[in-house]
Amino acid sequence: MPNSFNSINHLTGEILIVDDEVTNLQLLTQVLSEAGYGALRAVRRPQSAIESALAQPPSLILLDVRMPEMDGFEVCRRLKQEQGTREIPVIFVSAMQDVQDRIRGFEAGAVDFITKPFQASEVLARVRTHLTLRNMQLHLEDLVAKRTAELAATNRELAAEINERKRVNLDLKQACDEIRKLKDRLEAENLTLWEEIKTSSIENELIGKSHGFRTVLQQVEHVAPTDSTVLILGETGTGKGLIARRIHELSGRRDLPLVNVNCAALPATLIESEFFGHEKGAFTGATERKIGRFEMANNGSIFLDEIGDLPIELQAKLLRVLQDHEFERLGSSRTTTVDVRVIAATNRDLDAHIEQGAFRADLYYRLGVFPIRIPPLRDRRDDIPLLVWFFITMLQSRLGKTFESVPSRVMDALTAYDWPGNVRELRNIVERAMILSSGTVLKVDDTLMGHHSATRDSVGLVQQPSKNFNDSLEDVQRDHIVRVLEECGWKVRGKDGAAERLGLKRTTLQSRMKKLGIKRPEA
Repeated sequence: MPNSFNSINHLTGEILIVDDEVTNLQLLTQVLSEAGYGALRAVRRPQSAIESALAQPPSLILLDVRMPEMDGFEVCRRLKQEQGTREIPVIFVSAMQDVQDRIRGFEAGAVDFITKPFQASEVLARVRTHLTLRNMQLHLEDLVAKRTAELAATNRELAAEINERKRVNLDLKQACDEIRKLKDRLEAENLTLWEEIKTSSIENELIGKSHGFRTVLQQVEHVAPTDSTVLILGETGTGKGLIARRIHELSGRRDLPLVNVNCAALPATLIESEFFGHEKGAFTGATERKIGRFEMANNGSIFLDEIGDLPIELQAKLLRVLQDHEFERLGSSRTTTVDVRVIAATNRDLDAHIEQGAFRADLYYRLGVFPIRIPPLRDRRDDIPLLVWFFITMLQSRLGKTFESVPSRVMDALTAYDWPGNVRELRNIVERAMILSSGTVLKVDDTLMGHHSATRDSVGLVQQPSKNFNDSLEDVQRDHIVRVLEECGWKVRGKDGAAERLGLKRTTLQSRMKKLGIKRPEA
């Protein structure tokens, strides 16, 4: 990122908080105030919020959705219709998680969603990101204005020189195109700020000494210096995203962006626009020109996570980018050429998807030039003690606790467990155990781990049940998931839901239930 942006202060500007619940207003005000945001304005009524924003436009708005008199969608639409408030970033704060509600929010003009109940760290990260982007946008507009003035002066000088010497011919359109490309690139770097923040911490370390994991790291070292496409295969929670970042960091593109795209998290109606961008007016809600993730990643790398969830109608366009390195933005007939290194990942069986007609075979072969399969944690049990101590070291400062030992019986229980959620589940268990443990010795309560599929010994630690080695892996997974669902009352999402218990994403658990034929029994 250019040095001219290093001084941008995300604490600059006033934040307007709109919520009819006094408790939410007080909580958000406290979180932001303690983080150093001094200019805060809290409003409970929607109409008062509109009047306040028009009278004194803030730098950012945190807006509740469900309010009396007028919902947040309408408030946002009215603000976007006014010249003075059109460019203010609006973040919805809502308990709604439905995709259609999110689409309505983005169509109304919002830039982001925060789901209630919210975490203070999430609120601060998103506020910081969008305030930084807003301040950068304003700064960039100033730079463009200054540069335009400079170009205008230069143009006048060149015109005079042309009249005098008849030799100089300046292509002004080319100069403007160069400025536009620079602006697009700066915006692209700003939009990847949040992904860089999330992936720049110590949590990205790759820990392991087992033969299987060392083999994976050796494969990474071999393929990273090349520009070959890589397909990372592995169960949920095995660290596919960390491997992708490691490949990028060891490549010749390390100084350029690694743009992350979760294909499963994007609505099908917006995924093409996210991939390739769109022109103003390309569809309803496209109020301005936007560059896509592939264009952001030009000369760098792009990580396509959950590639197995990519809609079949978009797979042909992705194949074209891989083969010809070109595409068109939505609403444009102009072909854009990019140089992007593609790294993809999935926890799905793509061979089965191909047989079912849900995934193109030619795309699979193009993506799988160099496949890397990450072993599940149950196949690298020697790494579990290393990971346990790594997570303890990483988390104890944040939790304000110090741990000096892990009893051998606890470590044995952790090593013996099958970890259906892999490293992600192990990290969650260690963090919960650290929160619940008193003193300097880590204690693992049997309720933290897979107590639904294990028995307890005399000291309350988990012991694995006897296995029927004639069962297939799918049978074991099916029984395990059904037991968790039954204990949760067949609640899949949310707090104490089966997805949380298993350490899986809700969409991943639902996909696995469908694959294994698991259905809720009729009452």
